[in-house]
Amino acid sequence: MEISDSDRAVLVVDADQPRAPAQNRPLVDVAVGLLLREDGHFLLCTRPLGKAYAGYWEFPGGKLEEGEDVVLALKRELSEEIGVQLTKVTPWQVLVVDYPHALVRLHFCKVQAWDGEVKMLEGQRFAWETHPVQVAPILPGTIPVLAWMQQPH
Repeated sequence: MEISDSDRAVLVVDADQPRAPAQNRPLVDVAVGLLLREDGHFLLCTRPLGKAYAGYWEFPGGKLEEGEDVVLALKRELSEEIGVQLTKVTPWQVLVVDYPHALVRLHFCKVQAWDGEVKMLEGQRFAWETHPVQVAPILPGTIPVLAWMQQPH
């Protein structure tokens, strides 16, 4: 996928690390879910061992597969990753992040309802958090979202 005019605001992470220029790197679309409980808590998970930034805290999600839209990809990913079936999903914000290992377009969705209990199926840890977040370290692409969540609607 190409970077469109609306995606020109790119968060560059670890800018001192080597990487190919953005125009020569594939843009990977990722669906990300903000599971929101009625009590104001939201779910954060650690990145699994063996992945870039392993152990950093982030919202759960994963890459879109060929032919998937964001909501379908998020439903598949969260079923595979944390064992829940999403029943109410609202696309919310998009952020392009330039990590040394990948150029990603993160499609953040608010998840207001799901079936099943959260269980970590990839060996990661999880925490139900509120602001200010107590877990650390936070994945850089997650930090702007935490700030957006605190802005008035």
